[in-house]
This record gives sequence, C-alpha cells and structure tokens, in this order.
Amino acid sequence: MDRTQGQAEPVEQPTAASAPPAAASEAAGPAASGSAPAPVARIVTLAAGDFTLTVNPVDGSEIEPRRPGTGAAVLVKRDAADRSARDAAARPPVLPGPAAPAPPLLAREEERERLVRLLGRGRSVRLTGPAGSGRSALLDAVAADCTGLAPDGVVRLSGYGHQQPGELLHALYAAVYQASAERPERTQLLARVRDIGAIVLLDDLEMGGTALDELLRATPECAYLLAATPDTRAPSDDSHLEEVFLGGLGRADCVELLEAGTGRPLTEEETAWAGDLRFASEGLPLRFVQAAALLRQRDERNLSCAEDDDDEPGVFEERPRDAAFVALPTLAEGAAPAELLASRVSESARAALRIACALGGEMPHHAHLPALVGDTHADAAVAELLGCGLLTPVGTRYRLAAGVARQLEEAGFGDTAAEEARTAARHYAWWTGHASVTPERVASEADAVLAALAGADVVAAVLLARTAAPAFAASRHWEAWERVLRSGAEAARKAGEVAEQAYFHHELGVLALCEGRLDRARAELEASIGLKGALADKRGTVAGRRALALVTDREKAGVEVSPPLRLEPPAAASEAVTTAVPAVRAPKTVPKTAPAAPVAAVTAVTPVTPVVPVIGRAPAPTTLSEVFEEAFPLDPKPAAVAAPAVPAPVRAAQPRRKPVLLAAAGALTVVVLGTVVSLAMSGSDSGTPADGVGPAVSSTPTAGTTGGAGVPGTGGNDPAPDPGTTAPDASDPAAPEPGLSPDPNQSSRAPSRKPSTGPTPPSRTPSTTNPTPPSTPTSPDPKPTPSTDPTTQAPPTTPPPTTGPVGSPSST
Repeated sequence: MDRTQGQAEPVEQPTAASAPPAAASEAAGPAASGSAPAPVARIVTLAAGDFTLTVNPVDGSEIEPRRPGTGAAVLVKRDAADRSARDAAARPPVLPGPAAPAPPLLAREEERERLVRLLGRGRSVRLTGPAGSGRSALLDAVAADCTGLAPDGVVRLSGYGHQQPGELLHALYAAVYQASAERPERTQLLARVRDIGAIVLLDDLEMGGTALDELLRATPECAYLLAATPDTRAPSDDSHLEEVFLGGLGRADCVELLEAGTGRPLTEEETAWAGDLRFASEGLPLRFVQAAALLRQRDERNLSCAEDDDDEPGVFEERPRDAAFVALPTLAEGAAPAELLASRVSESARAALRIACALGGEMPHHAHLPALVGDTHADAAVAELLGCGLLTPVGTRYRLAAGVARQLEEAGFGDTAAEEARTAARHYAWWTGHASVTPERVASEADAVLAALAGADVVAAVLLARTAAPAFAASRHWEAWERVLRSGAEAARKAGEVAEQAYFHHELGVLALCEGRLDRARAELEASIGLKGALADKRGTVAGRRALALVTDREKAGVEVSPPLRLEPPAAASEAVTTAVPAVRAPKTVPKTAPAAPVAAVTAVTPVTPVVPVIGRAPAPTTLSEVFEEAFPLDPKPAAVAAPAVPAPVRAAQPRRKPVLLAAAGALTVVVLGTVVSLAMSGSDSGTPADGVGPAVSSTPTAGTTGGAGVPGTGGNDPAPDPGTTAPDASDPAAPEPGLSPDPNQSSRAPSRKPSTGPTPPSRTPSTTNPTPPSTPTSPDPKPTPSTDPTTQAPPTTPPPTTGPVGSPSST
C-alpha cells in the first residue's frame, strides 16, 4: 500500500495493485484521471471525558485536555422516527435475490403473552433455552408487541462476546442519545444511563453474576429481556429476575413446521421420520428448519430425475448420467445435517462455508464474498445458506448456527483455514484502510475483522491492525480497538517492525488514559517513547511525552492533599504525651551552690508540652557513715554531667522543693543520732564475753567487719559464732542498721563520689590497721575532716583523733 505517491501529504490511499478486482477501478479512477482530488485520511475528533482525542491514521492519535468553553454537547434523546431508522439499520442486511419466507412461530403464544405482561410491569425477565430453541424469533415477536410501552422505546442489543457490562452500557447510550462525537467516561456514562427508560432486548447473553448485577443497577428505569443458554452463568440471588424456560416443540408442531418449510403435506413415511427426529433432537425448531431443507433438496433431485428420464443428458451438465432415486435421510443425518446440506449447495456457498470456518464461525458481509471467493455472484450464497438453516442472525450480521461449525470441520471444511484467514486479513486490511469506508461500517464488521486478525500471519496481522485500529477508535467501539491494538503489538514484535510496535504502544497508552487506567497508560507510553527514541522519531517522541505529561497531571490530581499541620496550644502536664529516654542518674545530694540536674531527658511528641522532672528518692542508708554523709556532706563533689537544659517552668519550680528536702534531711538526722546514742549507751553497760574473745563477727567476710590490729580476737581465721553468740555492736560503722538488710551483691555502699580503685577482696589474714569511724563534730567546722574508706586500706589524710575502745562514750 503506497501512502504518499502523488499526494501532498500522507493519506490512506490504496493502489490498484492491492485492491480487489471489484473495487480497484473505483479506488484508482479519480486519482488516475486527475479530475478529482485524492481522498484524504480520516481524521476524526472525539470528546472523551475531560480530553479531546484526535484520531489520526497516519501519525497516531493525539490527546489533549478539553479547552475551556467546549463542554459536552447538549444531550438530546432520539425521537420515535429516529429510533425506527436506527432499528432498521441494526437488523441483519437485506440479502440479494428473492426473499426467503420466515419460519412461523409455533407453540410460543403463552410465553409471548407472559413476557409482554412482565415487561409492561417493569419487571426484568431471563429467557433461558438451548441453542436452536427459537429465542431470537421470540424476541422479535415481543419487540413488536412492546413498541409503545416505554418512553424511550425498545432497544435491541447483542450480548455475544461481552463478558463485562461496559460496552453494553455504551451501546445503550448511543441507541438512546444523539451523541455521535462523544464517548463519555465511566462517571458520566453511569449518570446518563440512569435516566433511560426503555425495554431492552438483549440476545445471546454471555455474562452473569456480579457483571449482570452491575448492568441492572446502572439502569434502574429499564426493563430487560435477557435471552441466554442454560450453560450461561446464573444471575445472583439479589437480581430479582423472572425466569422463563423455553423448551422444544410437540410432535404436531414439528410436523406443521416441516410442512411449512417444504410447502406441501408430508407423506406417512416422512411423518414417521419427523416423529423419530423430534425424539432425537428434543423438538428444537432449528433441527426441523434444517430437516425441511433436506426434504426440499430431496424433492428437487427426485423431480429433476423424473423429468429428464426421456431426455439425452447434456455434455456440460454436472448431474450424473444415471441418477438414482434419493431416499429419505437417515436419523443420524437428520440430527447432524450440516455435511449433507453443504454437499448439495452451490460451489460459492461451499466456499463461503470454508471462509466462515476459518473465521471461527463468523460469516462476512455478503458484499465481501465476491472479493473473497472470486465469484461475482457469490453474494447470493448467504441467502442460500440461511434458507438451509446453516446460518443464524446475530445482531447486524450472520453466524454459523449452533453445532454447524463442528460438523463442517469434521467433514474437512477446516483444512484450508490458514489460507482462508490470510486471504480475509489482506482483504480487510485494504477495505478498512479505504477512505470511502466509514468507521461505522468497519464497526459493524468487527467480529469478522477480529477473527481474521487472529488467524492471519504476522505480516498480514500488522497490516490489518494498523488500518483497522483508527476506524474502531473513530466509531467509539473501544473494546474492539483495544483487542486490535494488542494483537497488532504482538504481531509487530514477532515481525520485527519496531515503528509499528511503537505506534501500537502509543495508541494503547492513549486508550488507557481516556479510560482512567493511569498505571497502564504510563507503562505503554514509556514503552512507546523508548521505541521511538531508538528510531530517532522526534515528532512521535514529542507526542508521547505530551500524553505522558497528562498522565502525570492526572496522578497528581488524584493524590489526596494532606491537611496543613496545626500546632495546638500546650496542654496540661497530665494530658501530655511524652516519651522519656534514659539519662544519667542524678546524685543523691546536690550542694546549694551547684545547679540542679534533670533526672531524665524528655523527647516530646506533638503537641509539645514541658515535662516537670520528678526527684527520685535515694535508697535508704545502710551504714552509719552513709547517714552522716547524707545529712552533712563532708566535701562537695562535682555534679554529674547534666542533660540539656530544662525549660524555664521547671527551673522555677525547684526552689519551692528545696526547703522541704532540707527539712526532711534534718529530721532524719535527729532521729538517727538519737538512735545511735541510745545504742552506744546500751553497748557500754554490757560486759565482755567470759572467754575473753572480742566482738563476734559474721562468718561471711564483708567490708567493714575485718578486725583491726589493736583489737584482740578479731582475726580472719576465727570460726563462726555459735547460735548463742551476741550480735555485733550497732556502733560499728560496718554493722547494718536495724531493720535493714544489706545488699549481698554490693561490697560497699551506694555509688560513692570518692575516688576508689575498686573493691578489695576480703583477706583471710588479720588487718594491720584499724578502721577509724568518723567522729561527730560538736561544733561547725569550716574544714571538715574527710573519712577514709575501709575498703581501700589507705592511710588517713589527717591524724585521727584520740579515741577509746569501740563503743566507749568518748567515740560519740
């Protein structure tokens, strides 16, 4: 196909070499004569939601936001005359030649009246019947009876090939509203179809369950008559559909149908054969339409033989010279008559059957058969096959009847399927790319085009998808558009056509953007931009980046904007939510001149609230030296490393707590001093043990219990005292305070602020020095004498005062 030869700009212009014989002169005539300009490419502009879509068959589709002031067109519903014209266009095409009589509708009056009554009440009905039971004929009769029952009339739709309600809703919208240049988005579509009040006759239903419920909920003002087969998925329990089952015909009705099809009364032999056929086929009307065709063919052959018995057969006659009498078909041939019927039709009809088998049962429009078959009179083959019952109407087209495709493939009609599909694909590639073919005509042939695309080779598939995709996009048949684009992208990848593959990915990205699938749109557009960048296609890359920018804008608009952060005023301390982290523990006592240190560093969580530190209580003193040091510190020690400064309210609250702490420390000192004095006095009155042994000590060596050098009988090797031994004297600095038990895990008192080299393990030998307990000052002394730690065994820094034996009054 040459797109640019002899033209100012690229257009869809087929050449005479690629056109079929019937249309080559029409396509090449104006261009060759020069009397008329060449047809231009079909550039169509559509409104798709918030976007304006320009379908360009040459360079690819372009999408941009809808300009301000160019809103959606005013919605106008079709009137009665417009609906009648649309219904006539939606019927199957009129076939050339004499019109074949339609089979009568027998034994369906009761179902017909019930369906009309239910639809008139606004109820939706599901008509269930096996294939060939006459569901389509009954729908035609019901449509004629329900013409004036609904404000928007009767709408005929076909559910063949639709598993989701999206395309059916768009078809319903297009049938009721006059909106030829707009395809609304999902939200707009659902808002508009809710106002449709029509009786919808949906034939060949293939969906059920939640998909069917979605269709019914989207159109609450419509009454549906759904024709389906028993193997179709059942509706849900919440659908509230009335069920009407369509069964087979009785014996008398079957005989009547045979007589109407043959145009004569049946003989006794034929009547008996009809009874057996009814039993085998369960009385399906389709089987008797085909049986009537068998009887007509038999009559024609037998009558031809009787008339030509006395005549000399011609030289060019295809009929055998010695023709035998044709008997009735067998019961097996009557139950599966496709092979026998196909053997008695014309050669053009048999060629059309081969094409239908290659296209999955889809019969092309009769206008395409002369080019596909190669016979100028092949368009009459559709009427011949329809009269034999091998074809059945499906919407605006024809399809092989139920079971016929399988029977023909078993008879060998599918042996040339690959060649037939390739021929059909090349023909449709020329036809869909012709500028004189409207997108609506391409959309009506969508099933045959898709079937040809599925069975063609990669080269023919790329060519067909490249020319059919813009037509499906312009006709708003976007489900077929997506299927064509995906098939074309796969075929282009296999064929190595990088430019065509980039085109298909770009179109898929634009389609996904129009339908709101942003993730898919981004993936397809990025793939297209990468392929076009490899080809150095600057114009295509710019178009892809523009579409990708729209995807980015949509993604940003779809993200929820978080509310601004507002800081609340500080709440009460009891309502604050805080998280405390461990910090350095505060010392037990802090000098008056030293600044206060916080107990813990506080990390606040919004709202920020200051936390008042709590002064922890130190452990109770266990020795007398700790008691004196707690009340009267001997020497000030440097404060511990403090955490970050505490806010002003915390520092302001500290002076109020210091007097309380000092008062408590003073009261504790008075009580302890009184207790020590009383214990010392009671200890001085008691005598020494009779055996001359010094004060009893514990068998467990601890710091402060080791005897001194000047005290006899306190060696480390002395045995443990017996149960009658007197308890240690309370005046001993190392003895625990009554009522308190020392910590076995500590070798000395609580953390000391004096420098220490570590605890010294208890020695088993007598000590050379005697630990000197600190003396109690009788008057304030600005230079306090530091006490020595018994555990360090270090000499005192100042001469110890003269004291008497342990426990004497002079030591207090």
